[in-house]
Amino acid sequence: MRLLLLVGMLTACAAVTKDLSGKMFTFPLETNTAHVKLRTTKQDFNAVTVCQRYCSHTNLQRSHVLFSLAVPSFSNGFMILWDGTDKELEIYTQDKLAVFGKTDYKLNTWHSVCATWDSASGLAQLWLDGQPSVRKFTSSGSNIRGSHIIMLGQDQDSHGGGFDIKQSFVGMLSDVHMWDYVLSACQIQKYVDEQNFTPGNVLNWAALDYQIVEKVMVENKVMVCI
Repeated sequence: MRLLLLVGMLTACAAVTKDLSGKMFTFPLETNTAHVKLRTTKQDFNAVTVCQRYCSHTNLQRSHVLFSLAVPSFSNGFMILWDGTDKELEIYTQDKLAVFGKTDYKLNTWHSVCATWDSASGLAQLWLDGQPSVRKFTSSGSNIRGSHIIMLGQDQDSHGGGFDIKQSFVGMLSDVHMWDYVLSACQIQKYVDEQNFTPGNVLNWAALDYQIVEKVMVENKVMVCI
C-alpha cells in the first residue's frame, strides 16, 4: 500500500505547466506505453479546433495517431490519425470517421495540421500546411462531454488506455493548440505562417499543462527533420 501511494505521488509530481515556445516533444521509440497527457479543465465541447506541427519518422510507413481525445462514452471523442494503408488523414469525432485523401503528407517532413469540427452542422475539416480540405459530415447534435483524457503519442482504444504499438507516433511534435470553437481561416493561416495568432483557449503551447509518461523528451525545436 505504501509503495502504491509513493508511485501515485511521483506520478502526480510529474505534471507541470510550462511555456514550451521553441520546444518540441520527441518520441524516439515505437512503444505501446510512452505518451504525453495534456490537461485542461474544459469538459464540454460543442466545437473543436486542434492545430499542431509534427514530423513523422521516415520509417513510419504504418498508421499513426497525431492527437487523441477520449471520453468515457467515446474512445475516439476527437482524434487525428494518419492511415498508412489507405494513405489518408482521418478525423474521428464521437467515433464517427471523416476521411481526407490525396493530401500532400510526407514522412520526415515538418507539417502543420489543423482539424475542426462543429456539433451544430456536424461538419469536420482538415487543413494541411494551410490548404483546406472539403468539409465532411461526421456527427452532429451532441457535444463531446465527460471526463476527457487528451494524449499525444498513443491512440486510445479505451478511455485512457488500450494502446496499440502499431498506431503509436514516432517523431517530433510541437506547437499544440486547442480551441473550443472553429477557428477562422485567417487565424489558421496565421498559425501555419507562425504569425501573431490567437493561442488556444483549451490547450496553449505557451502555457501547457502536461505529464510525460516514459520515453518522451522535451528538446529545442529543430525545423529540419533528421
